[in-house]
Amino acid sequence: MNQTTIGIIGLGSIGQYHADQLTSLTAQRDVALAGGMDVAESARQRFETAFDVPTFDAHEALYDHVDAVIITTPNRYHEAYAVDALESGLDVLIEKPLAHTIESAQHIVDASQNAASVCRVGFHNRVAHPVEVLMSYLHEGRFGDVYHIEANYLRRRGIPGRGSWFTEEASAGGGALVDIGAHAIDLALYVLGFPTVADVSGVTRSVFGDRSEYTYLDMHGTDGDGPFDVDDSASAFIRCENDTTISLDVAWAANRPPNTTFVLHGEDAGARLDLQTGELSIFETAASGAPHFSDSTITTRDDDAHRIEQHRFLDAIAGTESPLATPEQALTTQQVLAAIYRSSDGGAGMELETKPMLSVN
Repeated sequence: MNQTTIGIIGLGSIGQYHADQLTSLTAQRDVALAGGMDVAESARQRFETAFDVPTFDAHEALYDHVDAVIITTPNRYHEAYAVDALESGLDVLIEKPLAHTIESAQHIVDASQNAASVCRVGFHNRVAHPVEVLMSYLHEGRFGDVYHIEANYLRRRGIPGRGSWFTEEASAGGGALVDIGAHAIDLALYVLGFPTVADVSGVTRSVFGDRSEYTYLDMHGTDGDGPFDVDDSASAFIRCENDTTISLDVAWAANRPPNTTFVLHGEDAGARLDLQTGELSIFETAASGAPHFSDSTITTRDDDAHRIEQHRFLDAIAGTESPLATPEQALTTQQVLAAIYRSSDGGAGMELETKPMLSVN
């Protein structure tokens, strides 16, 4: 097999993290980090120093040197880089979400459907080992019919840099709902087998982000001088056509302990997964001997989900099926996000346009 050369588009902290994981794969896979691209000279210099590869200020120059790209830019730039890569015959892995608007996401889907190359979206929770165990039990029928999922992703203080691109609607397409809510929605729909979404009801809020007295212990990113015009929390209820349901609760900041639990309600058994710690518990009942409850804790091998994701991306390039999100699935998640914003009756002052594919209460 020929070596697969990969470039990183967007050389900030997420891009560098992907590069770290990619270089650790070279002992196992015939793959090489071949370069990077960023419009910021300082980011290019840091990347060249850290990884000893060439960098470029234009993506076309990088595309001439690689077989595939990982796109880790702010959301509003996903479309331009992804569409050009697909039209150039490159394989593409895009960090979630697919894009910042429905229209932009649809353009990526169209380009991927017209391309011979692979396009996948980086919802890395899908490939974490505890999720793989959960899905194997689900496919074995251990839970019976799954009828409801609680999807929680709440931080006590975790705004990723006020005034950065994360908190600017024009760059990100939304706030906490887009940043961490997208992960929760994708995983819930993935577990349910991506049923058709019938209707969505939700509320988005901005409570903490624009407070001058916002108090925190650690910041995920760094403050910038841009606006804070996005949501910092959201609550929603999603009903699918088969009457399975999803309750969603996400927040960058809240006056409560963090909660990153994902709870599955099945007719025969249930499960609780902590997305941060990887702790997975199975809850069952039985009547053998005497009526009793049986709770089991699952322990898996510790491995980085982004690194597994890159493994699966290489598998997809090689023609092997994998559980990475397709652009079509990521578009469904984007539609749900947009429907929550519309349902919120203003929420954080944003209204995302979408095709009339999801009804809103």
